[in-house]
This record gives sequence, structure tokens and C-alpha cells, in this order.
Amino acid sequence: MKRIIKIGTRESPLALWQANTVASLLESLGQKVSIVPITSSGDIELTQPLYEMGITGIFTKNLDIALIEGRIDLAVHSMKDVPTKLPNGLMQMAVLERAAYEDVLISPPNKPFPKDSSVSMTIATGSLRRKAQWLHKYPNHHIVNLRGNVNTRLRKLSENPWQGAIFAKAGLQRIELLADNHQVLHWMLPAPAQGIVMVAGRKDDKELIELTAQINNREAAVAAHIERSFLQTLEGGCTAPIGALAKQHGDAIHFEGALFSLDGKQKIAHTLKASSQDFHNLGILAANEIRDKGGVSLLKEIEAQLKKNE
Repeated sequence: MKRIIKIGTRESPLALWQANTVASLLESLGQKVSIVPITSSGDIELTQPLYEMGITGIFTKNLDIALIEGRIDLAVHSMKDVPTKLPNGLMQMAVLERAAYEDVLISPPNKPFPKDSSVSMTIATGSLRRKAQWLHKYPNHHIVNLRGNVNTRLRKLSENPWQGAIFAKAGLQRIELLADNHQVLHWMLPAPAQGIVMVAGRKDDKELIELTAQINNREAAVAAHIERSFLQTLEGGCTAPIGALAKQHGDAIHFEGALFSLDGKQKIAHTLKASSQDFHNLGILAANEIRDKGGVSLLKEIEAQLKKNE
């Protein structure tokens, strides 16, 4: 009897879309699958800012536990939510082709975004990275915390007197909620691996390692490796506003990464280029450049500020 592969996922519409996409790919290879929804800690507590909750693994912890205990065989994640260091015994098995990596600004229904950005506005986001970059560009604006799945955040946007809220473009597109009243924030560096779906599993499950290799997208895997190694090298356990993007152009990979202060006033950035065959240390090299340019002291300041706010 053929094994039924149990795919674990968060319960939000976006997470279920991602899990069903992986399920469809595996079914196309002749496999039998079932979807197992699991509630994450990040979906339960929706009022406290993420950075006050110990952000590392908040959306993946319960799925990790289910994997380790054998209640599921695979876990499907938005890769930007996955800690750079996975729990012992677990591994990244595959990533899917990258969708849009950009962030977008969504205006409330029937309320276009003001053209004059010099006036004080209120923008909603629960992301330190988005907050810092927005304030770097618009220091006179005010940021309010916004939590919840995509549908919840869109509802809150319609119920509050804000001028806009920031979302990942890929998430809105995947569940067909990208409205006409959006602006693509081309100037905003995305979270490392934003727009990439990751499949995790157990290191000892050789059958699934071989199977999932057939749905792995190399270009997305290379970009994720560079961006996440940049994050891991730079962050060092401190939650910080960090953006990163690796893009392939022909046989070359262009990388840009940046670290921001919490208030957005400071920005330390670095860009690098390498061949698509010589990418392995690109993120590490960029992170070390930023650390040398003042990133070490800025990271210490950020860590101290976050502890003070706990």
C-alpha cells in the first residue's frame, strides 16, 4: 500500500494555499497526500508585536514539533518565517519557484493614498523591517502595529483611520486579494526569502528527500541560500530590521542587503555580484562588510532597545 504523505500547515488561507500547491505537485508525481492543519503560536496572539514575542520560529515551532513527533511528514512554510537554523533532525527538503518578492502598500477601500507624502500619515505593519524602511524614507510618518493573517489585516485596514498598510505582494496574489489600490514598493528591500515557499522534513526520511528533490527550484534555492546566510551571519540571534535580495541576471547573481536602525534613521547597506556557480559565500561576505561598516554596534543598540521594550 502506497504511503499517504501527511503535509502540515498553518490554518490561514495563504498557508493552506501553499500546502495545497505542494500537495498538487506531489500528486502529479503519483503520490497520495493529506493536509494536516496545525495552529501556530503566531496565529493565536494577534495583539503583541512580533518582535516582543521572540520572533524566531513563532510561526513554525508547532509544525516543527509535529514533524519531530511524526504526526506529519512534511511542513510547508513561507520561507521568510523560518528561522535560519532548523531544529536538530529537520532539514530543508525543497523550495518552490519564487513568486513576487516585493512589498506593496494597500490603501483602505475607497480611500486613495495621499499624493503629498510630506504630510504626516499613519501606516500599519507588524514588521520591524518594513517599519524601519518606511521611516527611513518618510521620517514624519507614524507606524502602528498590525498583526494577523492576510484577511484579518485587510479587515483591520478597512476599519481604522490609517492611510495604508504594508503587505507582501506574493501573499495577496496567491489568494487573489491584490486589489487595484496598491503600490509596489520597489525601493523597499524584502525579507530574506520573501515570496518563496519552503518544504521541511526529517533528515532520516530518505524516501521523501528523494521525492521532494523533484519539486525543488534551483534558482529560488540559490537566492534563498544567499539571503538567509546573509541574515544568519549578520543577525547573530538579535531580531533586527534586515532586508536582502539576490537576483539572477544571466550567469551573474546580484545581491543587495541592508541593516536599519529601529527608527529608520540609520541604514548600512552593501551590494555584491558573483557568478551563478560561485554564490555560496556571497551572503556571508556582504554581512561581514556591513558588520565592519558599523553594523556590530548598531546590532547591539537594537538588541538593547528591544530588551528595554519587553
